[in-house]
Amino acid sequence: MRSESTASDDVRGCQAPPSVVFREESRCVADPPASLSIPTTAAPPAAAHLSASSRIHQQMTHQFPALTPEQKKELQDIAERIVAPGKGILAADESTGSMAKRFNPIGVENTEENRRRYRQLLFTADERIDSCIGGVIFFHETLYQTSDDGTTFAKLIQDRGLVVGIKVDKGVVPLAGTNGETTTQGLDGLSERCAQYKKDGADFAKWRCVLKITDTTPSELAIFENANVLARYASICQQNGIVPIVEPEILPDGDHDLKRCQYVSEKVLAAVYKALSDHHVYLEGTLLKPNMVTAGHSCPHKYSNEEIAMATEEASVNLNAINTCPLAKPWALTFSYGRALQASALNAWRGELDNEKAATEEFIKRAE
Repeated sequence: MRSESTASDDVRGCQAPPSVVFREESRCVADPPASLSIPTTAAPPAAAHLSASSRIHQQMTHQFPALTPEQKKELQDIAERIVAPGKGILAADESTGSMAKRFNPIGVENTEENRRRYRQLLFTADERIDSCIGGVIFFHETLYQTSDDGTTFAKLIQDRGLVVGIKVDKGVVPLAGTNGETTTQGLDGLSERCAQYKKDGADFAKWRCVLKITDTTPSELAIFENANVLARYASICQQNGIVPIVEPEILPDGDHDLKRCQYVSEKVLAAVYKALSDHHVYLEGTLLKPNMVTAGHSCPHKYSNEEIAMATEEASVNLNAINTCPLAKPWALTFSYGRALQASALNAWRGELDNEKAATEEFIKRAE
């Protein structure tokens, strides 16, 4: 496994182990076609059955290569650059509405220019961040903004040897017939958008699906729908040379305990990787951003960091416990932080030109 999350900024991700191979499941055929009718003479029933099964197998569709070896190598190289040892992801993909929530408490007007100035103080931090940041996730607006000297932010990041990412989903929408569950929209036109983003400098993408834990959720429908949406998104990204961050986030709201969250997380991840396999997604060219496996915020029992680390390869304050957790970890484990890296910088900046240097220093301090 290898991403900013509404529920939590303290997330980790990992690259799927190259040794894992997912094979397409056999498809069931209820009735053999006429050309494969079972003989009624000249062979005993068992032999006839084997003959029919063999013929059906020979007629089944084959998996056609979804990606060329060159495409696979490019995707894997991008993924490995993002999660190089000691590096993680800066999630700077807040939407215009989310930026308003960041700016309002510090008295800054949510204008395009103020958003540009704020992004600039992050992206122009000195070389100290180059050793701890491997990739930066942009919002659509940010990808096409420029620094004071006219350099696009995308080129600014690329010139530092960092990888540019882009948020591509269109937000969550209600899933009819469920208890307030959702799916994520944005698949329409995604291939065309990914092709353009690739031309404009983006090499990886983010897409977030959300599930919640209650007595009746997540439902099978919500799990299946969101798993397939994530798989379709991932496939489209890879076809356009973009590494997808696969994020099936289970919200920490509720009073469920740690075991319940672990159980649901395992079910969701199993469904997601089944869907990725069905869609022929190249796992070594993906990044997984799972939720933290924790008890619900309203759970009366409080768990230790070590207990959380044993339930899942966790992040943030539990990161050290995860790295020392006595379990096999055949993947690159890293972080993707949004507010965790930016909160102190925002408070230091407060929209003032004279505070930009101090704000940048706060950002560097958090990144290191």
